[in-house]
Amino acid sequence: MPARGVEMVKVLERSLYQEDYYAWTKDQAAKLRALAAARVNSTLDLANLAEEVESLGRSDLNTVRSQVRRIIEHLLKLEYSPSELPRADWRYSIVQARDEVEDHITASMRPDIEAELAKLFGRGRRDAALGLEKHGERDAARALPATCPYGFDEIVSHDWYPLNRHGLCDPSDSAEA
Repeated sequence: MPARGVEMVKVLERSLYQEDYYAWTKDQAAKLRALAAARVNSTLDLANLAEEVESLGRSDLNTVRSQVRRIIEHLLKLEYSPSELPRADWRYSIVQARDEVEDHITASMRPDIEAELAKLFGRGRRDAALGLEKHGERDAARALPATCPYGFDEIVSHDWYPLNRHGLCDPSDSAEA
């Protein structure tokens, strides 16, 4: 490859690294595996290096998954619980989780997360139901929906919360209407 072509590839790889770390880890792991398959003469443990590089990206993906599940859990509690007292804590948890998502999500992660939304909802719903039951809110736990009523954009939006089914309002609910 001519020197100019090599430089362009390096610039593109640097850009991908900075713009979408998750995509970069997948790309680099694939390149390492291709080198291993080509049996390149190297003392590097290419197969295991590929796994390690890929696991770095999966770590960020798992962080986003976990936080989306946490947001769903607390959105459900905000919407279905008749209790006023824990609402501020749930909202605070949602704000923190949304910040974590914002810090870790990349463009190439979003389709993966959206594809898993039903699974993440199931886990968030389970946790919400257990939490509601723990505090004696069995009716609220039983009322939780079977499928996710929230879109991904609502889940991660810093200015969206569901309306409470019991008419409870929070200080910032005026932005929800």
